[in-house]
Amino acid sequence: MVTATNEGARHEEHVPSASWRAWGVEPAPASSSAGASVGDFRPLVPLALAQFAVVLSTSIVNVALPSIHSGLGLSPTGLTWVVNAYVLAFGGFLLAGGRAADILGRRQVFMVSLAAFGIASLAAALAPGAGSLIAARGLQGVSAAVMSPSALSIALTRYPDGDARRVALGIWGGVSGAGGAAGVIAGGLLTATFGWRSVFVVAVPVVVVALAMSRSWVVPSPRPSERPAFDAPGTLLVTGALGLLTYGLAGATHGGWLSARTIGLLVAGALLLVAFVQVERRSAAPLVHLHIFANPSVRFANAAMTLVGGAWMGLFFFLPLYQQQVLGYGPLRTGLTQLPLAVTLMAASAYVRRITERMGTRKTLVASLLLLTVGLAWFGRVPVEGTFVAHLLGPSLLVGTGLGIASVELTRLATHGVTLAESGLASGLVSTTRQCGGAIGLALLMSLAASRIGSAAEPGVAALTEGYRAAFLAASLLTGLAALLALRAPALPAALASPVTNNP
Repeated sequence: MVTATNEGARHEEHVPSASWRAWGVEPAPASSSAGASVGDFRPLVPLALAQFAVVLSTSIVNVALPSIHSGLGLSPTGLTWVVNAYVLAFGGFLLAGGRAADILGRRQVFMVSLAAFGIASLAAALAPGAGSLIAARGLQGVSAAVMSPSALSIALTRYPDGDARRVALGIWGGVSGAGGAAGVIAGGLLTATFGWRSVFVVAVPVVVVALAMSRSWVVPSPRPSERPAFDAPGTLLVTGALGLLTYGLAGATHGGWLSARTIGLLVAGALLLVAFVQVERRSAAPLVHLHIFANPSVRFANAAMTLVGGAWMGLFFFLPLYQQQVLGYGPLRTGLTQLPLAVTLMAASAYVRRITERMGTRKTLVASLLLLTVGLAWFGRVPVEGTFVAHLLGPSLLVGTGLGIASVELTRLATHGVTLAESGLASGLVSTTRQCGGAIGLALLMSLAASRIGSAAEPGVAALTEGYRAAFLAASLLTGLAALLALRAPALPAALASPVTNNP
């Protein structure tokens, strides 16, 4: 073990277990001797900026989707892939990103992936056509999948315990919420003022500033004496499986659900998932330790998060389309009218602990998922001549409240009862199910909406409204199913209790 001063000449490093290395996060040192070195929060600034850029790039694109559609002449399915290329790449490589950081060095991997994220953002802004834009979005997703766990692992190692750890994680959570809210407003403002390409440019100066700060403030950490193995077969299999499943679902509208192409893609994706499970069972250093699913809390949280992720992604894809293509809102007005949803989501997230202490985890989760389901079903009744106050404000407040509480509680459940050595893996796993559930759910909802639009009796905005209503209602079915699952959710102690055990 090597010790370090606050100036970074030497740095205390605890050798992690294999499970921690799967996510690239180290357990806190047993002692708090590093306390003198954790009071400086300058290293957290570039890490938080990187996380802000990741969340911003997820939310800022939604408002610009109609402008991208008209600017590049994308089909509805192609427009879906502007979102899915990012989400699927992010979810597919998230677990592998942490392992890469552990093998190659966290600071190095963080800075390289941060630079790659900036280059991909600029490539998306300059994309001459639909194919190059989708490819750039995929590169953004891969870069984010490496950068986000690398940044988090640096932060957790730098601030190992006590007040410094709580402050660091509080800032991390606040930045994530701020990125989502800022994306809603910035997306509308930039699209209305400078066009859709500007929503990708905005990440570039954030990346440049974060890189400059990282060179001075983020201290390199020594690599482990033994380089851990990288589960390349597992990574390729799970990413390929998710890609084939999503691609098959997204193309079912045009090819037909019973076509040889659709069935072939779905079967191939399912077979790759089966192969992934078999490889993980035999691997000495698996990407996902399958025994973690023996924990009922982990099983439930990931199943529910998959459903919520699909509804979540569908909502923020179809809502701006309805506002702009049916109601005739401009990008700026669309962003402003989505602000109540974003602010309510952030506020609800901040009060989860108090609510859970009064109601208990199971009741809190069921209630929040029911609020989310009712809000989505309310969106499923939007008319052609809708107004913000009568038809959008009410469901926005319900969805924001339900989604803010449910996402926090599901994340807590996903890490409850796991060993300290596996908490990083559990966190990465629930992030992966949310992202991949979002990609697959969006493909399903897009297929349903396109089918209803194509078969509508009246063309034009009436047909679009019918398709979007069908998507909102289907999303409410997903969260309704999650609410039913929550009735059997593991009963956990109050939010004051630690979600992670120290069992060996």
